[in-house]
Amino acid sequence: MPQTADIIIRNARILTMDSDHPTADAIALAGNRILAVGANADIDALASSGTRIVDARGASVLPGINEAHMHIFPGSVSLTQLNLHHLSGFQALKAAMLDYAAANPDEPLLMGFSASYTLLGEGKPITRHVLDAILPDRPFMMFAPDHHTAWANTAALKAAGILEGGDVGIGNEIVMGDDGFANGELREGNAFGPVVALSSTGGREELGMLTGMDPEQVTPEQYAIDRAVLKRGLEYCACEGITSIQNFDGNHYQLRIMRDLEASGELPVRIRIPFHIKNFMDLSVLDTAARWKQDYASDMLRSDFVKVFMDGVLDSYTAFMLDGYGDRPDYCCEPLFTTEAFNAIATRADELGLQLAVHAIGSAAVRQTFDGYEAAAKANGARDSRHRIEHIEIIHPDDIPRFAELGVVASVQPVHYPGGSCFPIEPTDSKIGRERWPYAYLWRTLKQAGARMVFASDWPVSPINPFENIQDSLTRKPWGEAMPDERVTLHEAIHAYTAEGAWVEFMEDRKGRLKPGFLADIVVLSQDIEAAAPDGVARMKPLMTICDGRVTFEAV
Repeated sequence: MPQTADIIIRNARILTMDSDHPTADAIALAGNRILAVGANADIDALASSGTRIVDARGASVLPGINEAHMHIFPGSVSLTQLNLHHLSGFQALKAAMLDYAAANPDEPLLMGFSASYTLLGEGKPITRHVLDAILPDRPFMMFAPDHHTAWANTAALKAAGILEGGDVGIGNEIVMGDDGFANGELREGNAFGPVVALSSTGGREELGMLTGMDPEQVTPEQYAIDRAVLKRGLEYCACEGITSIQNFDGNHYQLRIMRDLEASGELPVRIRIPFHIKNFMDLSVLDTAARWKQDYASDMLRSDFVKVFMDGVLDSYTAFMLDGYGDRPDYCCEPLFTTEAFNAIATRADELGLQLAVHAIGSAAVRQTFDGYEAAAKANGARDSRHRIEHIEIIHPDDIPRFAELGVVASVQPVHYPGGSCFPIEPTDSKIGRERWPYAYLWRTLKQAGARMVFASDWPVSPINPFENIQDSLTRKPWGEAMPDERVTLHEAIHAYTAEGAWVEFMEDRKGRLKPGFLADIVVLSQDIEAAAPDGVARMKPLMTICDGRVTFEAV
């Protein structure tokens, strides 16, 4: 007898991302695979008495969203933190902080996130004294949207032992005040890490980002807390239509929890976790990364790439720049790795068959990353490595062709551009410098130069909603003269969130498209996305998410 479907979705506007059959009306799933895609009548013939029939009512059905750059542990923890996104002014901050403190009387460290650099107004710095005026007697810290800068009050700085400063290494800074004490601004992980460690989670959610190491001791109770936090975060991803996550901080502790969830049937999304190499590690640690690739190789849980931070971010002057900053032309910052060290990492990782993904925001960091990939290709021979550069907020025009020449993937976050739905134009455009505006946050330009490109949110740096990212990629307006039009088309944006995301993780043979035999990863939307106005795409909502043939989210 012919195989029958477990689930049929019909009356849909299916965008398959399969160039041979780009659209369809209905899709049938059997087990964890796609059984058939086609016309309603043909798919209806695959139903049996036990088949679940889903009427899409003319709404779009897409391949499951592949979130190609995010941070699952910090993002999961942020779901219970104080969200300061779009909040503005001292009085609004005061009200939010006091309400949050009252609602969390037992939390040893109160934490907020997505606090704008210009929260108090342009040119008005956030200091410990500002936070003390609101909450003087309980430790409090809040992250900037980019998660590379934080501001802490005096109580938090004292409790962390850094009120009088300290050595936090290259690329990190405890900003000091004229009084000889920390002024409250903490730049990069080594600076704010001691404060994060005060929290009820002990800062375990930040270790994959800050050190790449595992927590030294975890009690069964703490493990249970972390497992529950991550499970809630993964379920939150599923409700946003996400079926695959490419995580961008990593340690073995996260892999252990994910394998636990996978074994118990509680992993609602596919997840890929990197080995995070830091500048204090010996090159031999890449042998451990190679073992992880062998040990974690299922379709639900994989660890097959290496994450590197080359620099920080523009707004805190920790991005590594060519020719200085727009408002500090004599200052370039320093990279977190020397040229020799990164070339060695790139060459060895490539030799081991490990993909590299490098956070490089400044133009000099982007160039140094390209140079390392070129050194690896010369040492090992050209291969299909699909190495990546993450963010690429400023690039020198001479480096644009190198994406195609070296086969490097551009990983970008559409909501990150200044003046979009997430971040204001200032202070970022001043730090870029007017003469470099045409080479900032490039999408269309990179695609036209032959770059393969994936989209992502970088959650919790910005909201995870993939449709907000897609909307920003469709509606972006230049914020200055002589800037190119960097918008992409709707189908290009969806492709960057689905089929291209599967390709970049070497899974294009089984996911990212809706075609028979592929994994059953699907999102059913609330509307027809092709009929929506470009500025209305962010209002799209998933009505159903299916991962590996299981319904992982369904709107009530």
